[in-house]
Amino acid sequence: MSDKKLEILKVYSQAWNDHDIDTIMSMMADECTFFTIAGPDVMGTEHTGREKVRAAFESAWQNFPDAAWLDGEYYMLDENHAMSTSRFKGTDLSGAKHEAQMVDLFTFDGDKIAVKNAFRKNRPAVSGS
Repeated sequence: MSDKKLEILKVYSQAWNDHDIDTIMSMMADECTFFTIAGPDVMGTEHTGREKVRAAFESAWQNFPDAAWLDGEYYMLDENHAMSTSRFKGTDLSGAKHEAQMVDLFTFDGDKIAVKNAFRKNRPAVSGS
C-alpha cells in the first residue's frame, strides 16, 4: 500500500508542475483540507472543502504563473501519512523571483489525499530583470 501512495504523490506532484488542477483535485478526498505556507493562524490559512481547496491551489499559479516544484522526494511516514520535499521556484506578479526549499505533509483517506499541509523556507525574493 505504501508504494501505491508514493506513486500517487509522484503523479500529484507532476500535476502541480503541469498546472493541472483537474488531475490534482481527482486525487483529493471529498472532505479535504489545505494549510498554506502563510496566513493569520498558527497553521497558516486553512482551506476546507473541495471548492475552497481548488481555489487556493489555483491561486498558486495565478500569483506565480511559472511556478515549479523541483527535485521532489517522497516518504511514507506510516500507512496514512506521507511527506515530500521539493524546491519551489517561481516568479511573482511583480517580477520578483522566489526559490526556497519546502516540505509538504500529507494525510491520506484511503488512496485520496485528505490533508495537504505546506511549509516553505522564508527567503527574500530576488528582483527580476
